[in-house]
Amino acid sequence: MKKHEIVGFKRANLGKTEAQELRSQGYVPSVLYGGAEQVHFYAPAMLYRDLLFLPDVFNVTLNIEGTIYHAILQEKQFHPVNDSLLHADFLEIVPGKEIKVDVPVKLTGTSAGVIKGGKMNQKLRKLRVQGMADNIPDFVAVDVTDLDLGKSVKVGAITPENYVILTAASNPIASVEIPRALRGTLGK
Repeated sequence: MKKHEIVGFKRANLGKTEAQELRSQGYVPSVLYGGAEQVHFYAPAMLYRDLLFLPDVFNVTLNIEGTIYHAILQEKQFHPVNDSLLHADFLEIVPGKEIKVDVPVKLTGTSAGVIKGGKMNQKLRKLRVQGMADNIPDFVAVDVTDLDLGKSVKVGAITPENYVILTAASNPIASVEIPRALRGTLGK
């Protein structure tokens, strides 16, 4: 997992009015859970940019008024109109305790079906996995080199190392679609 740091401040009041006031000042109200106690805090919105706009899973170091926590971003809520970040939930990484997280899927290789004129269609962009934080990969690589026209690769084809995939094994990750122009010529 990639590293990221956020410096925040504890929240005194947890009401809606204070949360709106924090947002108007450029802060994001957040919560850290999964450890001994929940920690409500806020931090400048610009510190969340990499967490939101990169597909990677980050091991986030939260420095909340001098207390250091290690966590992952678990949930984020956006404004429905202007897409600004309204709230973020972090899951504390506790030594010896497994975590569940969504990990990006990266397709590798050039598919045989694409070479023949097919179109690659990636159906899953992320997989839900569970394991110790140190064993969670930055991404899951799926080799599509042998994927031919009209074929797909499913979650069950992945062999995880030191973690468990929670996404159903029958879910397709990617498929090669046969374009209309080729459909009539393949049967001959």
